[in-house]
Amino acid sequence: MDNAPYDFIRNHQEHDRAPFLDFRHRTFQPADTLYFLEFFQDYYSRFDSLEDAFAQFIQPQYDHAGPAIQGFHDLFFSLPDSPQRTRKHVPTPESGSTCKRMNMFLRWMVRQDTAGVDFGLWQKIRPSQLLIPLDVHVDRVARKLGLIQRKQTDWKTVLELTDRLKQLDPLDPVRFDFALFGMGVLEKKQGAVSKDQSLPPA
Repeated sequence: MDNAPYDFIRNHQEHDRAPFLDFRHRTFQPADTLYFLEFFQDYYSRFDSLEDAFAQFIQPQYDHAGPAIQGFHDLFFSLPDSPQRTRKHVPTPESGSTCKRMNMFLRWMVRQDTAGVDFGLWQKIRPSQLLIPLDVHVDRVARKLGLIQRKQTDWKTVLELTDRLKQLDPLDPVRFDFALFGMGVLEKKQGAVSKDQSLPPA
């Protein structure tokens, strides 16, 4: 993209996609990347910001951003030639996914903090509507603290944990993500150190 991704997305021609025909990264295949390029070029020909791709599906009175995530998913795959295999790269609440990456992205774009981690660039979704980005670290610590009762780790677990965090801060529940994630990572590192120390010397 010549180090100018936004300009490339807006203005590239179909022949400019040729280098991506051989692009592979983990589970990403060329068909996935080519569809991403197609969707975003189509989208940015009509909108200036990706904010509207989420915000058009949520109202101020909604409890959480779930409808925005589901709406974005449906919009993303609304082009007639959307590949079925690419759907695994864009999670959806409808499938029961925790949608961790989507919730993390919305946290970055909606919430603003003094450390510069969360940018707070978007104004059409409220911080109180954000949902906790649930990964293995957050899940483990939250269960130890009794914040999660549900046995599965899925979309309903995200809602359960966020509701519990709203009891502590109804206006900014996902601010506790930093503490829960940090405790989980530290706990894992300490466990690894303890395990290494318990081994007999070589």
